[in-house]
Amino acid sequence: MAHVVPSLDQPSNYKDSQSKIERQKQFDLLSKSTTLYVGNLSFYTTEEQIYELFSKCATPEEGGGVKRIIMGLDRNSKTPCGFCFVEYYSHAEALACLRYISGTKLDERVIRCDLDIGYREGRQFGRGRSGGQVRDEHRTDYDAGRGGWGAQAQRMEMERRREMEQRYADAQEGPGAVAGGGEDWKAASAPERTQQTLKRGRSPEDEDVYRGSRRMRVDDHDGEAERM
Repeated sequence: MAHVVPSLDQPSNYKDSQSKIERQKQFDLLSKSTTLYVGNLSFYTTEEQIYELFSKCATPEEGGGVKRIIMGLDRNSKTPCGFCFVEYYSHAEALACLRYISGTKLDERVIRCDLDIGYREGRQFGRGRSGGQVRDEHRTDYDAGRGGWGAQAQRMEMERRREMEQRYADAQEGPGAVAGGGEDWKAASAPERTQQTLKRGRSPEDEDVYRGSRRMRVDDHDGEAERM
Protein backbone atom coordinates (compact mmCIF):
# COMPACT_ATOMS: atom_id res chain seq x y z
CA MET A 1 0.00 0.00 0.00
CA ALA A 2 2.99 2.31 0.27
CA HIS A 3 2.80 3.15 -3.44
CA VAL A 4 -0.95 3.93 -3.23
CA VAL A 5 -0.97 6.48 -0.40
CA PRO A 6 1.50 9.33 -0.97
CA SER A 7 3.79 10.24 1.88
CA LEU A 8 2.71 13.32 3.81
CA ASP A 9 6.24 14.43 4.61
CA GLN A 10 7.49 14.87 1.05
CA PRO A 11 8.06 18.34 -0.43
CA SER A 12 6.12 19.41 -3.50
CA ASN A 13 7.64 19.93 -6.94
CA TYR A 14 7.51 23.70 -6.53
CA LYS A 15 10.62 25.52 -7.71
CA ASP A 16 11.33 29.13 -6.83
CA SER A 17 11.26 30.96 -10.16
CA GLN A 18 13.78 33.53 -8.90
CA SER A 19 16.21 30.98 -7.54
CA LYS A 20 19.27 30.27 -9.71
CA ILE A 21 20.02 27.00 -7.92
CA GLU A 22 19.79 23.88 -10.06
CA ARG A 23 16.93 21.49 -9.33
CA GLN A 24 19.19 18.69 -8.08
CA LYS A 25 20.86 21.10 -5.71
CA GLN A 26 17.44 22.16 -4.48
CA PHE A 27 16.51 18.53 -3.77
CA ASP A 28 19.69 18.16 -1.73
CA LEU A 29 18.88 21.28 0.29
CA LEU A 30 15.29 20.17 0.87
CA SER A 31 16.46 16.79 2.15
CA LYS A 32 17.90 18.50 5.21
CA SER A 33 15.88 21.74 5.30
CA THR A 34 14.59 23.09 8.59
CA THR A 35 12.49 25.84 6.95
CA LEU A 36 8.84 25.70 5.97
CA TYR A 37 6.87 27.88 3.62
CA VAL A 38 3.32 28.37 4.94
CA GLY A 39 0.68 29.63 2.52
CA ASN A 40 -3.03 30.52 2.34
CA LEU A 41 -2.92 32.43 5.61
CA SER A 42 -5.43 35.10 6.48
CA PHE A 43 -4.08 38.64 6.30
CA TYR A 44 -5.21 38.99 9.92
CA THR A 45 -3.42 35.94 11.35
CA THR A 46 -0.78 37.03 13.84
CA GLU A 47 2.72 35.77 14.47
CA GLU A 48 1.61 34.64 17.94
CA GLN A 49 -1.09 32.40 16.44
CA ILE A 50 1.41 30.85 14.04
CA TYR A 51 3.92 30.26 16.82
CA GLU A 52 1.29 28.58 19.01
CA LEU A 53 0.25 26.18 16.24
CA PHE A 54 3.70 25.28 14.94
CA SER A 55 5.11 24.81 18.43
CA LYS A 56 2.98 21.66 18.63
CA CYS A 57 5.47 19.93 16.33
CA ALA A 58 8.52 21.24 18.18
CA THR A 59 10.72 18.94 20.30
CA PRO A 60 12.41 21.22 22.85
CA GLU A 61 13.42 18.18 24.93
CA GLU A 62 15.67 17.18 22.02
CA GLY A 63 17.10 20.65 21.55
CA GLY A 64 14.54 21.68 18.95
CA GLY A 65 11.80 24.27 18.73
CA VAL A 66 10.67 27.15 16.57
CA LYS A 67 13.75 29.20 15.75
CA ARG A 68 11.98 32.15 14.13
CA ILE A 69 8.96 33.16 12.07
CA ILE A 70 9.24 35.55 9.12
CA MET A 71 5.89 37.05 8.15
CA GLY A 72 5.24 37.66 4.46
CA LEU A 73 4.61 41.35 3.79
CA ASP A 74 3.06 43.44 1.08
CA ARG A 75 5.95 45.12 -0.72
CA ASN A 76 4.27 48.53 -0.67
CA SER A 77 2.24 48.72 2.53
CA LYS A 78 4.50 46.43 4.64
CA THR A 79 1.41 44.66 6.02
CA PRO A 80 0.88 40.84 6.16
CA CYS A 81 -0.17 39.40 2.80
CA GLY A 82 -0.99 35.76 3.53
CA PHE A 83 2.21 33.70 3.88
CA CYS A 84 5.18 33.21 6.17
CA PHE A 85 8.35 31.19 6.74
CA VAL A 86 8.76 29.04 9.85
CA GLU A 87 12.26 27.94 10.80
CA TYR A 88 12.94 25.03 13.17
CA TYR A 89 16.15 23.76 14.71
CA SER A 90 15.83 20.28 13.18
CA HIS A 91 14.76 18.72 9.89
CA ALA A 92 12.55 16.19 11.74
CA GLU A 93 10.41 18.98 13.16
CA ALA A 94 9.85 20.45 9.68
CA LEU A 95 8.78 17.01 8.40
CA ALA A 96 6.38 16.63 11.33
CA CYS A 97 4.65 19.83 10.24
CA LEU A 98 4.11 18.41 6.76
CA ARG A 99 2.48 15.36 8.34
CA TYR A 100 0.34 16.96 11.01
CA ILE A 101 -0.20 20.67 10.27
CA SER A 102 -0.34 21.07 6.50
CA GLY A 103 -3.98 20.88 5.44
CA THR A 104 -5.35 21.88 8.84
CA LYS A 105 -7.24 25.07 9.68
CA LEU A 106 -5.85 28.24 11.18
CA ASP A 107 -8.20 31.23 11.47
CA GLU A 108 -10.83 29.22 9.58
CA ARG A 109 -8.49 28.78 6.61
CA VAL A 110 -6.88 25.58 5.36
CA ILE A 111 -3.17 26.36 5.40
CA ARG A 112 -0.52 24.80 3.19
CA CYS A 113 2.99 23.85 4.32
CA ASP A 114 5.95 22.97 2.13
CA LEU A 115 9.65 22.46 2.71
CA ASP A 116 11.73 25.44 1.64
CA ILE A 117 15.39 25.61 0.64
CA GLY A 118 15.93 28.37 3.21
CA TYR A 119 14.96 31.94 3.82
CA ARG A 120 17.06 34.82 2.54
CA GLU A 121 16.49 38.54 2.88
CA GLY A 122 13.98 39.91 0.40
CA ARG A 123 11.84 36.79 0.15
CA GLN A 124 9.45 38.14 2.78
CA PHE A 125 7.92 40.53 0.26
CA GLY A 126 5.11 39.72 -2.18
CA ARG A 127 5.98 39.53 -5.86
CA GLY A 128 2.67 40.64 -7.31
CA ARG A 129 2.33 43.81 -9.34
CA SER A 130 0.39 45.45 -6.50
CA GLY A 131 2.86 44.41 -3.83
CA GLY A 132 1.11 41.30 -2.51
CA GLN A 133 1.22 37.69 -3.66
CA VAL A 134 0.83 36.81 -7.31
CA ARG A 135 -2.14 34.54 -6.53
CA ASP A 136 -4.07 37.55 -5.17
CA GLU A 137 -3.21 39.60 -8.24
CA HIS A 138 -5.48 37.65 -10.60
CA ARG A 139 -8.05 36.34 -8.11
CA THR A 140 -11.61 37.10 -9.25
CA ASP A 141 -13.49 35.90 -6.16
CA TYR A 142 -14.20 37.85 -2.98
CA ASP A 143 -12.12 36.61 -0.03
CA ALA A 144 -12.52 38.67 3.15
CA GLY A 145 -9.52 36.97 4.77
CA ARG A 146 -7.26 38.06 1.92
CA GLY A 147 -8.25 41.67 1.44
CA GLY A 148 -11.57 41.27 -0.41
CA TRP A 149 -11.44 41.25 -4.21
CA GLY A 150 -8.26 40.45 -6.10
CA ALA A 151 -5.91 43.31 -6.94
CA GLN A 152 -6.73 43.21 -10.65
CA ALA A 153 -10.48 43.34 -9.96
CA GLN A 154 -9.94 46.28 -7.59
CA ARG A 155 -7.95 48.16 -10.23
CA MET A 156 -10.67 47.60 -12.83
CA GLU A 157 -13.32 48.90 -10.42
CA MET A 158 -11.25 52.00 -9.62
CA GLU A 159 -10.73 52.68 -13.33
CA ARG A 160 -14.46 52.28 -13.96
CA ARG A 161 -15.28 54.78 -11.19
CA ARG A 162 -12.73 57.29 -12.47
CA GLU A 163 -14.20 56.99 -15.96
CA MET A 164 -17.73 57.59 -14.65
CA GLU A 165 -16.57 60.60 -12.62
CA GLN A 166 -14.80 62.04 -15.67
CA ARG A 167 -17.90 61.60 -17.81
CA TYR A 168 -19.98 63.36 -15.18
CA ALA A 169 -17.48 66.23 -14.96
CA ASP A 170 -17.46 66.61 -18.77
CA ALA A 171 -21.26 66.69 -18.82
CA GLN A 172 -21.28 69.48 -16.23
CA GLU A 173 -18.58 71.65 -17.80
CA GLY A 174 -18.59 70.96 -21.54
CA PRO A 175 -20.75 72.40 -24.36
CA GLY A 176 -24.42 71.70 -23.87
CA ALA A 177 -23.93 71.01 -20.15
CA VAL A 178 -27.02 69.95 -18.26
CA ALA A 179 -28.12 71.37 -14.95
CA GLY A 180 -26.51 69.62 -12.04
CA GLY A 181 -28.34 67.89 -9.23
CA GLY A 182 -28.36 68.84 -5.62
CA GLU A 183 -31.00 71.59 -6.16
CA ASP A 184 -28.28 74.21 -6.64
CA TRP A 185 -30.71 76.26 -8.75
CA LYS A 186 -32.87 76.82 -5.68
CA ALA A 187 -30.03 78.34 -3.73
CA ALA A 188 -29.02 80.53 -6.69
CA SER A 189 -32.54 81.93 -7.26
CA ALA A 190 -33.50 82.23 -3.59
CA PRO A 191 -32.42 85.92 -3.22
CA GLU A 192 -34.39 86.93 -6.32
CA ARG A 193 -37.54 85.13 -5.18
CA THR A 194 -37.15 86.60 -1.70
CA GLN A 195 -36.97 90.11 -3.10
CA GLN A 196 -40.06 89.50 -5.22
CA THR A 197 -42.15 88.15 -2.35
CA LEU A 198 -41.21 90.79 0.26
CA LYS A 199 -43.79 93.57 0.76
CA ARG A 200 -42.69 97.17 0.40
CA GLY A 201 -42.63 98.97 3.73
CA ARG A 202 -44.91 102.00 4.25
CA SER A 203 -43.43 105.47 4.14
CA PRO A 204 -44.63 108.30 6.46
CA GLU A 205 -46.64 109.76 3.54
CA ASP A 206 -48.34 106.41 2.99
CA GLU A 207 -49.23 106.24 6.68
CA ASP A 208 -50.94 109.69 6.52
CA VAL A 209 -52.94 108.70 3.46
CA TYR A 210 -53.92 105.39 5.08
CA ARG A 211 -55.10 107.07 8.30
CA GLY A 212 -57.00 109.75 6.38
CA SER A 213 -58.85 107.24 4.24
CA ARG A 214 -59.71 105.19 7.32
CA ARG A 215 -61.22 108.31 9.08
CA MET A 216 -63.31 109.01 6.03
CA ARG A 217 -64.72 105.49 6.08
CA VAL A 218 -65.57 105.85 9.79
CA ASP A 219 -67.30 109.24 9.25
CA ASP A 220 -69.33 107.86 6.37
CA HIS A 221 -70.41 104.94 8.50
CA ASP A 222 -71.52 107.25 11.36
CA GLY A 223 -73.47 109.38 8.92
CA GLU A 224 -75.37 106.41 7.60
CA ALA A 225 -76.21 105.40 11.16
CA GLU A 226 -77.73 108.86 11.93
CA ARG A 227 -79.95 108.74 8.79
CA MET A 228 -81.29 105.43 9.86
